[in-house]
Amino acid sequence: MKKQRLILKLVGIGVIIAAFPLLAQEPKPTCDHCSATYIPKSELDAYTKRAIENKIVDQQVRSVDIGKSQIGIGMVTRGKLAPGAGGAEAVAEHEQISEIYYIIEGSATLMTGPDLVDAVKRPDTQVTVREQNGPGFSAKSIKDPVTHELKAGDVIIIPAGVGHWFTKIDNQITYVMVRIDPDKVVPLKNEAQSLAHLAKPYAQGQGNF
Repeated sequence: MKKQRLILKLVGIGVIIAAFPLLAQEPKPTCDHCSATYIPKSELDAYTKRAIENKIVDQQVRSVDIGKSQIGIGMVTRGKLAPGAGGAEAVAEHEQISEIYYIIEGSATLMTGPDLVDAVKRPDTQVTVREQNGPGFSAKSIKDPVTHELKAGDVIIIPAGVGHWFTKIDNQITYVMVRIDPDKVVPLKNEAQSLAHLAKPYAQGQGNF
């Protein structure tokens, strides 16, 4: 009996000793000595103004390395859309980048779901694929979609692999887009690059559709 107690005591001490290094380790930041990124409202408003003047939908404001992932910030402005007027391949899906929308103004109906109908791979040469949301597919519709009625102040999270499809926009909708890019598939974009981009006259085909 004494021998059994001694063995149990030694085993207990061994477990404590083995666990001690784990308990003693201090947590380390996943982005070592990184800087915060500030984007003023004036810059976001400049992108919206540019979008309205040139009929641009999606513009990448920043793409920032945060250690284990990248975060993209976009400004999106979509004009009025009547039901059924979305086009032949109105559904978008991104294989590696998840998206979060924060609706600033306007209202719209958005359908989401993972099961795409007649999906077609997006060309790798497309600016949106190369610089904004990475590889993915377009499709004609979504099988058994979930319907979301979006309005100012709402947030919606769209994981990678989930199709999303605006089927109606009441007048115009403007939202901030947060892109989560864990595989770092799109290039970085800093403040200087953003301001230089805004200063350039818009030319069809230069990017940020």
